[in-house]
Amino acid sequence: MKRYRDIAGDGGSNVAGQVAAQLDRLRRRLEPVRFIVAVVSGKGGVGKSTLTAGLACSFALDGWRVAVLDADLNGPSMAKILGARGGRLHVSGGEIEPPAGALGVRVMSMDLLLPSDAAPLTWDAPTQAEAHTWRGTMEANALREFLADTAWGALDALVLDFPPGTDRLATVVSLVPGLAGTIIVTIPSDVSQLIVKKSITVARGTGVPVLGLVENMAGLFPGPDVGALAREAEIPFLGAVPFDRELAVAADRGEPFVQTRARSEAARALRAVAGRVRDALERALVAVPPRR
Repeated sequence: MKRYRDIAGDGGSNVAGQVAAQLDRLRRRLEPVRFIVAVVSGKGGVGKSTLTAGLACSFALDGWRVAVLDADLNGPSMAKILGARGGRLHVSGGEIEPPAGALGVRVMSMDLLLPSDAAPLTWDAPTQAEAHTWRGTMEANALREFLADTAWGALDALVLDFPPGTDRLATVVSLVPGLAGTIIVTIPSDVSQLIVKKSITVARGTGVPVLGLVENMAGLFPGPDVGALAREAEIPFLGAVPFDRELAVAADRGEPFVQTRARSEAARALRAVAGRVRDALERALVAVPPRR
């Protein structure tokens, strides 16, 4: 029986060469993108995907060319929220052309690849125990393929919508050259802030700038001061988005809430948060030359 140390090189598989070629393709795909931003939260149920959609649509209303990558492979929702669900993925010359949703925001999501609403994403393995062991690696591979094989084109912003938890952030940081920053989302509850404090620590540990903290669903129930949490963590407080039932209605319809309900308090708050993020990114671009 041969052991790994008995095999010269990679045994003829050329795995290293294949990965290097894919990473080179990924870098070339992302070269025309000015800013890549990750939206994260250690806590589930904070409305992170709805907030991501609001930010992306706000950027688009400001004249930016925008795309969203739904990094939640097991619970993808961005195609639905942005009105791109049912859109066709055009494959040509080894690259995928993502469909455009609300306000022209382009979307790449596992939801566009699954055969039906009821079809879960499963990792092929002889046993579930083995599937669990390989899941993290397979998810990283899938995200790398999404980034490398999608024809993003020239963009002002590519927004990455992460699943709950921050464990995948380090993986994406290793894949994405020049990630411009992370936006952390919480709601006004003790439990959420307990978890989000850890998210801030993890985000800082990646070395990627933390653009700031957003309070979502403000006013839904009494809770601790989110601004105080931002001050304690010494990160910018980007603003509070008040709870609005119409946000969920717009998400179900795939409509751009910041446009259809532009005069609402929540829409104005989303536009203000997006403006602060945009200003922070532009300032950073002046301070640090564009990546090449």
